[in-house]
Amino acid sequence: MSTTAELTPTSTDLRGELPELQQLARELLSRARAAGADQAEVQLSIDAGLAVNVRQGEIDTLEYTRDRGIALTVYCGAPGALRKGVASTADLRPESIQRTLDHALAIARYTEADPAAGLADPDRLARDWPELDLWHPVTIDAQAAIALAQRCEAAGLAADSRIENSEGASHNLGQSVSVYGNSHGFLGSEASTRCSLSAVLIAGRGEQMQRDYHYDSARALGDLQDAEAIGREAARRTVARLAPRAIRTGEYPVLFTPELARGLVGHLCAAASGGSLYRKASFLLDQIGASLLPAWVQMIEEPHLPRAPGSCGFDAEGVATKRQALIADGRLERYLLGSYSARKLGLSSTGNAGGLHNLIVNANAGDLDALVADTPRGLLVTEVMGQGVNTVTGDYSRGASGFWI
Repeated sequence: MSTTAELTPTSTDLRGELPELQQLARELLSRARAAGADQAEVQLSIDAGLAVNVRQGEIDTLEYTRDRGIALTVYCGAPGALRKGVASTADLRPESIQRTLDHALAIARYTEADPAAGLADPDRLARDWPELDLWHPVTIDAQAAIALAQRCEAAGLAADSRIENSEGASHNLGQSVSVYGNSHGFLGSEASTRCSLSAVLIAGRGEQMQRDYHYDSARALGDLQDAEAIGREAARRTVARLAPRAIRTGEYPVLFTPELARGLVGHLCAAASGGSLYRKASFLLDQIGASLLPAWVQMIEEPHLPRAPGSCGFDAEGVATKRQALIADGRLERYLLGSYSARKLGLSSTGNAGGLHNLIVNANAGDLDALVADTPRGLLVTEVMGQGVNTVTGDYSRGASGFWI
């Protein structure tokens, strides 16, 4: 940060670059077919943003980013015996793009034919999708971003006299545009914005020192929690960790905070993913219809929620996304599959190439406070430790810390 000019607010709208990316996608697909590829797909993206970190009120880091790239995949051979070649570049000059195409074709010549390789089936590709309200750009103003992070940290430091130090507050703003196209005639584009704010604080001294954090993220800056509220919540969580003690060995009811519960659901989703299944590295192999959870549990994928972090009209292969259950009445309804893993398993794509899109878990009771109030004795887990998660066998064994109820 050598000059004041570098902190001048700038307005960026990457959507203006979508027509160029779309045209480049069409040209690359045409050139790939002309060069001998029987099928081809291409992903182009541009990402820009600002990242600020402050510590003790001073600027620790300030970084502007702007990245772009192309990933090209070609398939050569007959259906059911296609050979795959992949190449990528961050250089969009014509000569670099040509080298990328040449490299992808060369790689395909040396790979083994794979019966499961190839593009998604044409009849599963998205043809239209709803407006998802993902674009909420703001002027990239470094001074304003610094001030917001400083307010967040200052509120946390002032919230409790037991807060002794800070690891900093961070504020991030970003926007991205992307285009995916393939030789089945699909061409789709997406544009989205994102922002986040967080604080990490330290309470106590010496061996009694404890650390915790709080954060929020959203598509629109106006949807973020108040900066001071984030700082104060980080302080509350940090101070609450002071003076820990061990509990007696025994069997107790256990509650998980929402952050920890998301991790548990994430392990389940990893075991339900196609890559684990076709490698026979999942305890959920051949378990469609099996009762895994209490009958009141419903987990629904909702890819078309406005402003949500995982919303999209199509997956990483252009397959249409839709609302669908993963868990219904406690039973596993389906797996999470892209086209390749689906073919390996003799199934159909579920529109999950690239992952899940907003998995919503229903509530069967009140909020966390109500659950705690209804638990006469037990442990509220706020942190887990160790690597004892085995999605091959389903075994789960980790250390835990939290609050005694």
